[in-house]
Amino acid sequence: MIKIFKLLKANKALIGIGVLLQIAVVFQSCKDELEIPLQGQVSADVIVFDSNWVTLQLAAAYGMLDRNLDTSDSWRSAPSNWIYGEVSSDNAYKGSDPGDQPVIDNVEAYTATSSENNYYGYLWNAIFEGVARSNEAIRGVKTGLEAGDLTTAEAAQFEAEARFLRAHYHFEAKKVWGKIPFVDETVEESITNESVDSWGLIEADFQFAIDNLPEASRFVGAGNSWAAKAYMAKVHMYQLDYDAARPILDDVINAGPYSLVAKYSDNFNAETKNSSESIFAVQHTVNDGSSQDDNSNWGEALNFPNGAPVGTTGGACCGFFQPSQNLVNAYKTDAGGLPLLDTFNDSDVTNDDGIADADPFTPYAGELDPRLDWKIGRRGIDFNGWGIMPGQSWIRNPANGGPYLQKVSVFRFSQFNNPAVDSGVAWFPAASSINTNIIRFAEILLWRAEIMAVQGEGDLGVSLVDQVRMRAANTEDFVKELDMDGMPTATPAANYVISPYGAFTGQAQAIKAVAHEYRIETALEGHRFFDLVRRGEAATVLTNYLAEESTKRSHLNGVSFSLRSQVYPIAQNVISVSGGVIKQNDGY
Repeated sequence: MIKIFKLLKANKALIGIGVLLQIAVVFQSCKDELEIPLQGQVSADVIVFDSNWVTLQLAAAYGMLDRNLDTSDSWRSAPSNWIYGEVSSDNAYKGSDPGDQPVIDNVEAYTATSSENNYYGYLWNAIFEGVARSNEAIRGVKTGLEAGDLTTAEAAQFEAEARFLRAHYHFEAKKVWGKIPFVDETVEESITNESVDSWGLIEADFQFAIDNLPEASRFVGAGNSWAAKAYMAKVHMYQLDYDAARPILDDVINAGPYSLVAKYSDNFNAETKNSSESIFAVQHTVNDGSSQDDNSNWGEALNFPNGAPVGTTGGACCGFFQPSQNLVNAYKTDAGGLPLLDTFNDSDVTNDDGIADADPFTPYAGELDPRLDWKIGRRGIDFNGWGIMPGQSWIRNPANGGPYLQKVSVFRFSQFNNPAVDSGVAWFPAASSINTNIIRFAEILLWRAEIMAVQGEGDLGVSLVDQVRMRAANTEDFVKELDMDGMPTATPAANYVISPYGAFTGQAQAIKAVAHEYRIETALEGHRFFDLVRRGEAATVLTNYLAEESTKRSHLNGVSFSLRSQVYPIAQNVISVSGGVIKQNDGY
């Protein structure tokens, strides 16, 4: 029994990097090495591929949404994409100490290489493990249908759910590597990632899901036809296929079950997750019996303020994923409450960079978008109920990472020791059940606004942008000052001023305003880098960012962005295991 588990563990990596053999094939390939008959081995000819069995297979496929293969440095494949979608952009620095997790340093410096197998190979393994499990479910469905263990209706719905998941995993791979193989349930050996219509095949899976899933999910967090429509629209937006995306977005907006929640902050709160705004999200749980709470948001384990009393009495860890000054500046508004689309980075929001906690500090008095202080921890502002952020004592290496902290994945102080929200795990300050959002309804509105702006349609999308802005204007959701006892007062913590546009001055402003709104609405949620790439703006935006930001952070001196960095390198071990069938991305 020990031997077969070792054999399966050894072959798990092969499943994840393109070989993708069925479990039955793995058993067959290993049978010559077995010295004694296996006791309790399950044979395919005695399995009843009914709804109970397929449900278990789908549960395994859903289980990889957190991309946590083994609770071993699982930030390498965090579903939030904080490394690959934010640190690689103008939104965030790696933070922490230089040289700690050096591959992330290379992501930030656009010097990634294919030899960094421990990151890119791990990420590939995690994503394609999700593909493999989805395919196992599809094979189970087809076997069950042929054997009469499933009805036609059951088979259609189960297959649709598995194909929804398979499309999600392939989409994630497509964003990261661009040139990917599309692995369906018939594949039993490595296949090429060149000359593959992966977009078309992803669309086909989502279309099957749209046609065969019910409108309501089987359970919280499961795929349904509306989520499949939203995801299909996202796929079209990533190809800039506005004509295909438009009617789907209209359907989701006008007839779907989604709406903006009243409070922006509820999108990042474990107690208000799975709201009307959540279209598809990774479901994180704690205290559910899993080892080391490995169903929690382990991918964020590094991203607590270092040494701070957050989630622990012993000092949190490890100071990674620090917001950039450029992002903080993007939340500035004018006296009328509108963003400074062209000039926000001309001067900095006042910060305590280089100022000790005990030294005097005058906070920024200018107008700010209130969403800033739900995303970013700043000196003098309450940090999710853990008290006023005091300054550099909560920063692991201020000279390297700057003066700011991310707040998106840090649970509220009021939820500390709530068994439904947090659970201390070894050195990890507190694993939590905050979901990782994949698609929110706010994105649907802003994608539709983008189409209107680019195509000169209607009001150029201003009414949709203003819906998002006016939700953020809810004064009940403003971060508040604290009284002497550490309790929130009625006074806003900063000079929050936000208003609707009402009308755009023209198409140029509309295009710029929609892109800016998407940035500040979804900042630090893993989208920024991929959004710049899809819109063809990565080179321009990041080159300008580096020119300015390198004057503030010395670790960015000499860093430049090249077009090859629009996709990541495929790990060399992936290529080697495939026997060279998988080809490297250009430039690597």
